[in-house]
Amino acid sequence: PVIEVCPVEWARMDQRSVLQWDKDDCAAAGLVKFDLLGLGMLSALHAAVDLIREHRGYEVDLATIPQEDEVYAMLCRADTVGVFQIESRAQMATLPRLKPRKFYDLVVEVALIRPGPIQGGSVHPYIRRRNGQEPVTYLHPLLENSLGKTLGVPLFQEQLMQMAIDVAGFTPAEADELRQAMGSKRSAARMERLRERLYVGMAERGIVGEVADELYVKMKAFANYGFPESHSVSFAYLVYASAWIKFHEPAAFCAALLNSQPMGFWSPHTLVRDARRHGVEVRTPDLAASLAGATLEDGGGSVRLGIGSVRGIGSDLADRIVAERHAHGRYRDPEDLARRVPELTLAHLETLATAGAFGQCFGLARREALWAVGAVAQSRPGRLPGIVTGEVAPQLPGMTPVEEAVADLWATGISPDGHPTRFLRAELARRGVVTSTDLWQREPGTKVSVAGVVTHRQRPMTAQGTTFLNLEDETGLINVVVSKGCWARFRPVARGAPAMLVRGRLERAEGVINIVAEHLAPLPLPATTASRDFR
Repeated sequence: PVIEVCPVEWARMDQRSVLQWDKDDCAAAGLVKFDLLGLGMLSALHAAVDLIREHRGYEVDLATIPQEDEVYAMLCRADTVGVFQIESRAQMATLPRLKPRKFYDLVVEVALIRPGPIQGGSVHPYIRRRNGQEPVTYLHPLLENSLGKTLGVPLFQEQLMQMAIDVAGFTPAEADELRQAMGSKRSAARMERLRERLYVGMAERGIVGEVADELYVKMKAFANYGFPESHSVSFAYLVYASAWIKFHEPAAFCAALLNSQPMGFWSPHTLVRDARRHGVEVRTPDLAASLAGATLEDGGGSVRLGIGSVRGIGSDLADRIVAERHAHGRYRDPEDLARRVPELTLAHLETLATAGAFGQCFGLARREALWAVGAVAQSRPGRLPGIVTGEVAPQLPGMTPVEEAVADLWATGISPDGHPTRFLRAELARRGVVTSTDLWQREPGTKVSVAGVVTHRQRPMTAQGTTFLNLEDETGLINVVVSKGCWARFRPVARGAPAMLVRGRLERAEGVINIVAEHLAPLPLPATTASRDFR
């Protein structure tokens, strides 16, 4: 038992225990560590397969999905919002350059866009070699066996081990020991012994002097960021499976992602907007039609948002509302709902009304519903039914499309048809602001203005102070590159504005568009969603 090898203590989480030593000490003691990854995408794929079976009438077996050129073409376009691992800004910027056309290309993509290969300068050489812009070379001919499949650029830990076997005659066990020693800061003595063994083996094969030294330095640097190829293959299969479902069943894919939140790179609003661009109709929650989570309608072609997506409701209360409806029939009116689900407070009823959940089932416009729930909240199981007064609203003006979009974003964080920039498009067009789709019609190097809601701010450690912004307008996504100097000049806007008007220079290369920002200004919108910021 592990408790006889090292000290153990109770963790903060109930019924969990942890070892008091760190992982390196545990390894030194001879313990084996297993990483068990709980991936949200596995839950999303499971949910998508279930939705397809229920609403589309056929079974998807993830183990046997076919390799299709159309799916890879979608990946080459960087149409990957929601797709596992390759939906980030960096991945979407790389896909049109890498042009994946077969499965192993995805294996490389997963391993390539990581901090280690980026810092190690592996990304651009690999892409240039893949596109025929640079010859494939090796530091020594003996390296072709281990590095041939990645065009001479080391990416995987298994390649490090094969390199040691090929250039120094290591056994597989010695090669694995070298990998472990190179990646550890606590094995200086073992590393020195293996270094001597490596140099002796290389000398036996004619690799001496500067070539041997350079090879050792590169192997040691690579050991710090090498990715297990087996891990990358597993991830790549999830990449393809999620891309296949997105291509063939975008409605099921969208609903599954919404039901698996929080996960991924993009907010639920952006996921829904992407589904709308793929022809999926997305409907707001309705008390009679919605389940607790998002589901499909119209034979699987439309998405209905779940009751649980409404602010403050949550999954438990949504399950209670749906279970009561299934057990005792549809709710007749707001008072019937308040009496049958007494856990609903006035605040809950008001958010349901604001979300439009009483529209289809009760025929109440949002303002009428808000008026009604203020009265029926008094009705509870212990009181006589039908004695509530004031639930019938006087003649009230209906909400405008702008007001409905604001209500949707406040109540659920999702406005299926009311992206905030849509309502300012006429004014933005008058000012010469270009949409995401229209950027493709502009010449590289020209000055353009773009506007949108800020979805992300990223400043990777490898970017030397450059910040990357993602903007979203009603037609799509826009990449903005903000230099260190530009950020300093417009710091309050760059850091805090939920939506921006950006003026800058258009760059387009190998199917990727970026706007190099020169001026940032806040964009007043009726409603926005919170950005996701990373460093």
